[in-house]
Amino acid sequence: MSDEKDRFKHVNYLWDKAEADKLEGDEVGLLIYRSNLLGADLRLTNYGGGNTSCKAIAADPLSGDPVEIMWIKGSGGDIGTLKRNGLAALYVERLRELRKVYRGIAHEDEMVELFNHCIYDLDSRAPSIDTPLHGFLPFKHIDHLHPDAAIAIAAAKDGKKITEELFQGQIGWVDWQKPGFDLGLQLKQCLDENPGIRGIMLGSHGLFTWGDTAYESYVNTLEVVEKCAAYLEENFGKKSPVFGGQRISSASLEQRRNQAAVLAPVLRGFCSSERHMIGHFSDDARVLEFINSHDLERLAPLGTSCPDHFLRTKISPLVLELEPDEDLRDTEAVKNKLKGAFEAYREMYRTYYQTCKQENSPAIRDANPVILLYPGIGLFSFAKDKQTARVAAEFYTNAINVMKGAEAISSYTALPRQEAFNIEYWLLEEAKLQRMPKPKALSGKIALVTGSAGGIGKAIAKKFVEEGAVVLINDNDAARLEQAVAEFSANYGKDAFASALLDVTSQAAITQAFAESAIAFGGVDIVVNCAGLSISKPIEEHTDKDWDLLYDVLVKGQFNVTKETVLMMRKQGTGGDIINIVSKNALVSGPNNAGYGSAKAAQLHLSRLNAAELGADQIRVNVVNPDAVISDSKVWEGDWAAGRAKAYGVKVEDLPAFYAKRTLLNQIILPEDIANACFVFVGGQLNKSTGNVLNIDGGVAMAFVR
Repeated sequence: MSDEKDRFKHVNYLWDKAEADKLEGDEVGLLIYRSNLLGADLRLTNYGGGNTSCKAIAADPLSGDPVEIMWIKGSGGDIGTLKRNGLAALYVERLRELRKVYRGIAHEDEMVELFNHCIYDLDSRAPSIDTPLHGFLPFKHIDHLHPDAAIAIAAAKDGKKITEELFQGQIGWVDWQKPGFDLGLQLKQCLDENPGIRGIMLGSHGLFTWGDTAYESYVNTLEVVEKCAAYLEENFGKKSPVFGGQRISSASLEQRRNQAAVLAPVLRGFCSSERHMIGHFSDDARVLEFINSHDLERLAPLGTSCPDHFLRTKISPLVLELEPDEDLRDTEAVKNKLKGAFEAYREMYRTYYQTCKQENSPAIRDANPVILLYPGIGLFSFAKDKQTARVAAEFYTNAINVMKGAEAISSYTALPRQEAFNIEYWLLEEAKLQRMPKPKALSGKIALVTGSAGGIGKAIAKKFVEEGAVVLINDNDAARLEQAVAEFSANYGKDAFASALLDVTSQAAITQAFAESAIAFGGVDIVVNCAGLSISKPIEEHTDKDWDLLYDVLVKGQFNVTKETVLMMRKQGTGGDIINIVSKNALVSGPNNAGYGSAKAAQLHLSRLNAAELGADQIRVNVVNPDAVISDSKVWEGDWAAGRAKAYGVKVEDLPAFYAKRTLLNQIILPEDIANACFVFVGGQLNKSTGNVLNIDGGVAMAFVR
């Protein structure tokens, strides 16, 4: 196996014979194994892209007779994570019989419904549009992938000639054609006219390769892509400098991140003119090579070639006319400078739609750019959620690779605008979009919850993620934060959150945390001031140190976090929510509580003052007043619990029951109860409400606000 690995320099040989031997005789199992290996190498295909299949004999469930069945990745799946329940299974002969009723390319879409009449497995996933492309080819195992190296040749002006010469006739060629029944027929025709070929290059699109076994198909795919990649590498910089050479130099890593953090909320505001978008930032070396080049101005407007690319990146990016060292501190000046560029992009997109639309085209979608290029700094992408934004950036990086390769061996050609439109606004794509689950209440929203590595803060962060938001979790305790990161990663995945160390008594740490949110997601929409601590002592035992610590964390911390919030929300210009977790103690007098209680009262009134001031910015400020939330709370560790128990003459272990009994509802308050209260304020039903106080204390009559 090491000999096999050594043959490949540009792709990963991952086949494990021992693992594959365990699946001997299980062609579907081998299909899944091969698919997962192919999907694990992003040089072979990208997220959600490509399609794999196998054909094998199975018993007909009605007659018991042996019949040929094709298993193929179902619509919307990803080969890298493919499992058996992600496959569609169809009778091969029935699928091929559909040629008798095919009415021509003008009636392509009606064939998709007919695929359902070919289903073998009643638990099958919906067959993808690529089904006939695999079905009409006779091979037992087939790979259809979108490797950058192959698409670079497929998208080159002389791609057909280069393919013929490079592979000496072993790889066929089919000109660009939208995926569907007709393309399947063209693949079969290409094979019939070129018997013995080992694959077919699809113009501007991708690659088909095959084999009689899963292993043969796998190795064939690797060999073809390896040959394409090696050919490109030999030619980079040969006839001319890559992308025409470097026009400008990149800013330093620190400068790139600083500029990205300052600019991202402004860009997000523009891109969120129709709905809230989540951002992603990349300063990958491949991105910088392209955006810093002389050819950026020529190549970027051409758009991408492969349908997998532009379906996620839009037809073309917006190039920002900003210098790498541009002073971005004057937000209004930056907005004024960029406003015209966004208006021009939207007008370009509307013109593209009006020029290319047909009678039955779906309504125009969001006209804002998805990909924004800042020369010297990096790439920004904005989409409905973090995963979609991240994947869009990855796909545009794939498009950069394609342009680089095509320009090295010939010249890059993008799809004609009409062809691109026919894919983007394809009724089958629209139907796929309509089948997607409706957005959750907080989809597209970014939250920053201080002190969110445990207790109330963590419960709030979890609730927001579960309702569709992305969250910056943080804490001043590195070990506690590390545990929370592991928990969120396991439960929600990497795209649901980011993290930062945050001590709310440090202005530098606050600024850095907000910068992390801007780089990770593009800004912030919801800020919850939850970080806190408690000190319970008789007044004569209270020290200046105690007093200063309480006021620095609770009052000054809330003040400075709010100030940073306002700066970022004003950059976005889309309003937002600030929720301050205060306490019943802000309203109720109790023993041994002068420092904590008065600090909480200051937090409450500061919230009212902020609500009065920030309404013009559509920034709502509301308060949640918990009481006696003991579960998983650092507040109740150590002296505080002992101090409260002493004040009320009860044992520490009896505090939860004691607090519950003094409430009208006789209920113990949990962190999740506070999280639910926060969601009430931000979930969309109270968008016209600010300056309110919501008590979550089980009912303490002395704390009634009105």
